[in-house]
Amino acid sequence: MINSGERAPLLSSKIRNSAHRDRQITVSKLRGNRLNFRVQILREGKLMKRFLVSLSLSAVILLAAGQLFGQTQQQDSKTAGQQFKNIKVLKGIPADELIPSMQFIASSLGVQCEFCHVRGAFEKDDKKPKQTARSMIEMEMAINRDNFKGQTAVTCFSCHRGAENPVGIPIISDEAAKPREVETAEKTAPTLPSADEILSKYLQAVGGSAAVEKVTSRQESGTVSFGGRQFPVEVLAKAPNKRISIVHMQNGENITAYDGQKGWLASPGPRPPRDMNPQESEATSFDAALHLPAELNKMFAQLRVRPAESIDGHDVVQVIGMNQGKPPVLLFFDKQSGLLLRSIRYEQTPLGRNPTQVDYADYKDEGGVKIPLQWTVARPAGRFTIQISKVEQNVPISDSKFEKPAAKQGQQKSGGE
Repeated sequence: MINSGERAPLLSSKIRNSAHRDRQITVSKLRGNRLNFRVQILREGKLMKRFLVSLSLSAVILLAAGQLFGQTQQQDSKTAGQQFKNIKVLKGIPADELIPSMQFIASSLGVQCEFCHVRGAFEKDDKKPKQTARSMIEMEMAINRDNFKGQTAVTCFSCHRGAENPVGIPIISDEAAKPREVETAEKTAPTLPSADEILSKYLQAVGGSAAVEKVTSRQESGTVSFGGRQFPVEVLAKAPNKRISIVHMQNGENITAYDGQKGWLASPGPRPPRDMNPQESEATSFDAALHLPAELNKMFAQLRVRPAESIDGHDVVQVIGMNQGKPPVLLFFDKQSGLLLRSIRYEQTPLGRNPTQVDYADYKDEGGVKIPLQWTVARPAGRFTIQISKVEQNVPISDSKFEKPAAKQGQQKSGGE
């Protein structure tokens, strides 16, 4: 588990690829029990069916996770035990943290809802893996409480690495071990520019402060691609921080929006639009900042610069943005052009952090400002790509476009797990 800005870069491509290769790992016996954490709860993405909240520029959503549990509106004052049925271990956490916690377990084990849950009756205890899951969550919390001062140092992913069952026997490598590079005292850390220098270069690379702030609105259209399928997408943005993205599916529209203060989601079906939880809203507000290059240095209380691996052949430098009590945001800038190539953000849950990576590409000059016309959003469960084909700037866009509509007649207004 990453606990600080310095350790956050462990989610570099090298570490992530290693995690996917090494699905079998050694698991010691804890309290006399071999870990056999066979859990599956709520996985993001299975093509259209599980396309969850996008934390990307597009913020596209195909099905809100809350709908899978019958949750239609946020109720911040309620606990998970009050909001959902038959919650035993996580009943004291805020209700809006339950579903992200389930997503974290699902990603850590590479599983889907029905491994633990009865379809359409999530509250039932008919499946043994659900009982095992509760025991393993209790064990994880005890390990962290007793050994790591309550910090989330050990998580589901620590042992499972994307597999249903952790393995207690070391695997035999197909190749001979390569000698490790021994660091010498003469080896010095690379000289890195300051965060202010990196952000200033980024602002100049996209056209400068005056050009960026001259844009008051932007209307984009293109396609979203995932699982070999494509659908039309529209993205509307208005200064300073309003944004809505609409994916036109065969069965209706999937919408993610930020109205300047909070985010909301809508998708086809019987459920009405729902408010985002606070972490979802915060992530979407980052994407909604129309003048992002000019505002980055104001978004974080602290900025740190670290070296990073190359991205698609581009040498990059990393800026870690930190705010008190919140997970870090990792930003990767091209050393040569200065443009932003990648961001990595985390959603904190009681069990661990859910990562979202966004890659920005195909920068083009639009009215004196360079903007990415392609972005790829990746999570442990999958990825999708937005490709913009048409851009219009400084067009009239009504504020009402970003407002959450009222529930339509016949839409369900309440539900349970």
